[in-house]
Amino acid sequence: MSSAALSSKPRSAPADRDLTLDLARVACVVLVVFVHILFTGVGRAADGSLLIERTVESQPWFTAATWFANIMPLFFVVGGYAARAGWRSTVARGDSADAFVRVRLARLARPAVPLFAFFTLALGVCRLLRLDPAFVDTVAIGVGSPLWFLAAYMIVQAAAPLMMRLHARYRGWVLLWLFAAAVAVDAFRFLFVGSVLGIDAVPSTGYGLGQELFGIPNIAFVWLFAQQVGFFLFDGWFAKRTWSQLVGLVAAGYLVLWGQVSLGGYSWSMLGNQWPPTATMAVLAVVQASALTLLHRPLAALMRTRSAQGAVFVIGSRLMTIYLWHLPVIMVLIGIELMLPWPLPAPGSATWWWTRPLFLLLVLATVWVLSLWLVRFETAPKPGIQRFSSTTATSAAVVLFIAPTIAITAYGLDFPLALIALVCTLASLWLTGSKKM
Repeated sequence: MSSAALSSKPRSAPADRDLTLDLARVACVVLVVFVHILFTGVGRAADGSLLIERTVESQPWFTAATWFANIMPLFFVVGGYAARAGWRSTVARGDSADAFVRVRLARLARPAVPLFAFFTLALGVCRLLRLDPAFVDTVAIGVGSPLWFLAAYMIVQAAAPLMMRLHARYRGWVLLWLFAAAVAVDAFRFLFVGSVLGIDAVPSTGYGLGQELFGIPNIAFVWLFAQQVGFFLFDGWFAKRTWSQLVGLVAAGYLVLWGQVSLGGYSWSMLGNQWPPTATMAVLAVVQASALTLLHRPLAALMRTRSAQGAVFVIGSRLMTIYLWHLPVIMVLIGIELMLPWPLPAPGSATWWWTRPLFLLLVLATVWVLSLWLVRFETAPKPGIQRFSSTTATSAAVVLFIAPTIAITAYGLDFPLALIALVCTLASLWLTGSKKM
């Protein structure tokens, strides 16, 4: 998430700022961290060998829970709301759409630089030490899995000025066009590529062809749809609905989801529909925007308390760092636990489940300590004389930034892709940076 989408309210925020959105951002990021903690079940087998499993995924209730706990569409809805507000400020200052995109690129790319540098160094050392490639791949693919968000969010933010113009002119028709395009991509992927051509999933090793690659256009169609829903949220469309209408939207959304996954191709787990995104994520965006509106009154009451505001301020000021670094921190902390003299609780045991909230607090505290240095990368530099002032340079920078991240998500994090991502991210920042005076 970009800092625009993730940054929390400053202590002297405008009186008309909706603090429930700040609370939603913080709650969603903490939920993402907690879910990833539940996925990383690490312990020792009976023979003393290392045991790594995705513990929560084996639970009988997991698939049903993903219909409610996969809150990634809400990130893009809230991001659309923030984009509308940010665009108003941009226009009021007399800045251009190009300046709008450059700022958002900086807010995404700058925090990614130290992360890609860390991945490049760590994976390079693993190669030099000739560690077990299968074990390294298991860890690397896990810690690199959230990086798809960087590419997806950059795409929708770069397109935001255009999409806001379309929203002003065509309103709900834009949603229909985007949803139809997403469904068409799904149909092509599942019915033609999968069923007719018989192309299987991306291979577990190497960079071969896979069915998922044909779903990549939905990174734009699906998440642009969610961003457009955020525009409607900003305009007050959801707030103008009655309670029964909002409940009806939620119920209708889940009925549509049920119909979609019953057709075949789609995963019954909403996490399985997240990469590449399918049209189910677009439906969830409407469901979650409606649910957030239904909960607005109690959430607003909660955000009038000093304790809630304090928690949102403390966590919210480091959300980008938390999102990018929580999985590496989880892996490092588990590695430290494995070296300690006492045994780890068996993944899935009662002790393991009860200690997960404590482990969440430990992860958040550790990332907070890291953020004392990393937070400098979350702040976009002050504008100066641009090195290249053309929109072509900005477009090239956006492509340079998103392409390696999409490749990492498609094929898994490894040393070559980490190095390419680092170089391309630095190049994108250079293209959109300022000259030295």
